[in-house]
Amino acid sequence: MSKLSELDYLGLPPGKRKLYDIGQFFVRLPGNLLNFLKKIPLGIWKGICAIGKFFAGIGHIFADGDWKTKASFLIMGFGQLFRHQIGRGIIFLAMEGLFVWFMIAMGGGYLYGLKDLGTEATVFSPPNEYGLSVVIYKDNSLKILLYGVLTIFIIIGFLWTWYTNIKQNYTAQKLIQKGVRPKAFKDDIKSLADEQYYKTLLAVPLLGITVFTIIPIFFMILIAFTNYDYSHLPPDKLFGWVGWDNFQTVLATDASGNDKFAYTFREILIWTLIWALVATFSNYFLGMFVAICINRKGIKFKKVFRTILVMTIAIPQFVSLLLVSKMFSDDGIVNSVLMNWGWISEKIKFWTTQDMARIMVLVVNLWVGIPYLMLIATGVLMNIPADLYESAKIDGASGFRQFTKITLPYMLFVTGPYLLTSFTANINNFNVIYLLTAGAPKTMAYEGGAGGTDLLITWLYTLTITNNDYKIAAVIGILVFVVVAVISLIVYNVSPAMKNEEDFQ
Repeated sequence: MSKLSELDYLGLPPGKRKLYDIGQFFVRLPGNLLNFLKKIPLGIWKGICAIGKFFAGIGHIFADGDWKTKASFLIMGFGQLFRHQIGRGIIFLAMEGLFVWFMIAMGGGYLYGLKDLGTEATVFSPPNEYGLSVVIYKDNSLKILLYGVLTIFIIIGFLWTWYTNIKQNYTAQKLIQKGVRPKAFKDDIKSLADEQYYKTLLAVPLLGITVFTIIPIFFMILIAFTNYDYSHLPPDKLFGWVGWDNFQTVLATDASGNDKFAYTFREILIWTLIWALVATFSNYFLGMFVAICINRKGIKFKKVFRTILVMTIAIPQFVSLLLVSKMFSDDGIVNSVLMNWGWISEKIKFWTTQDMARIMVLVVNLWVGIPYLMLIATGVLMNIPADLYESAKIDGASGFRQFTKITLPYMLFVTGPYLLTSFTANINNFNVIYLLTAGAPKTMAYEGGAGGTDLLITWLYTLTITNNDYKIAAVIGILVFVVVAVISLIVYNVSPAMKNEEDFQ
């Protein structure tokens, strides 16, 4: 695709301009990737320089610090205590004491256990007077890995606290040398309730994100490099490190040369992307169409139509989906009614034929998703200036041209971020697939209990809950993140909401 001049580009219609932007994005993609690869060594060098500068700064603090600051390198809070910052000193000293106690009592053992995740799972006690032995549980790989990860994060937190301690000591030393009195503990408390109040507000959410999001993600990533499955379930058995073997199993072939997992992953990934694209854009355009029809002048009973559509949102989704699943089963009411009326001679395999099941979940998802888009589109349509349509009618624009030149560009600009999040949500849409088909129909061509309508997220659920194959599930979780992240970045960079923000100011 040849590159247009700026004048020719501005002369393109909005639709062709967007296609041109998308085309240029993919034309530039190889060059951008090459430039990115070229920047990796420079980025590594900058990172090394930053680390070196960080440690050089610590060395400068030690070299230029007085005896109180130097003592604080070993005993946290020492300098604060001798500079009459009693509150800070006690807090830092207590944190160091707790850290040392934790590492000696528990953390050191779990950190050491990460090298092999345990050596002995169970032993039997000597027979008692009745000749019976008792099972004594020793190492637990899951606990070792989990507590080892927690220990790593605690060490990182302690190192940050230690650096804060020596930096504050050095800052207080310089202030005293200038004749300025350092802040007292009560000043710190007032500061946290005033100019640094944002730190107070963000402390608990940040701790929650670390404990309930970052640590589990890190834990899951490490699981992908182990052989944790139904054959290695703690506490009866141990699991260990296997390196990149699990990724090879999912993406290529396993150690025995079997590529069935890789084939299953490719097929389900393709279906997941097809599902996400069709489910997102069919709901989007049909929901917009319904909203336009209801909002047209002269349409009566608008509130009634909106109420009927909103009813699908008011009813819990799992109830509706389970009901639909039973209605269209082989012995369900739909097949029974059609056969009683003589319209069909044999039962329609709605859920037991792969192609039919995939079509059905897409159709049912329309019924679930259109009301949401109808409500969103209604709010957006009401904010489009009416004089734009009146001017277009005076110029002789047809209804379709008004839609493509006014309605659609405005909708895409306003709802562009929603489209992206909707696409991401559909890739991970567990409810619709699992409640309708539970991944069925199952097929022998797929590995790991996967079925014809399974998405990556529902297959992952089957691998963990049914098959206890946690190692492969962890790999798939990582790959899902990579796929979603890459697609989201590409779509976001070509979306009107990012590139053409000034057009709608």
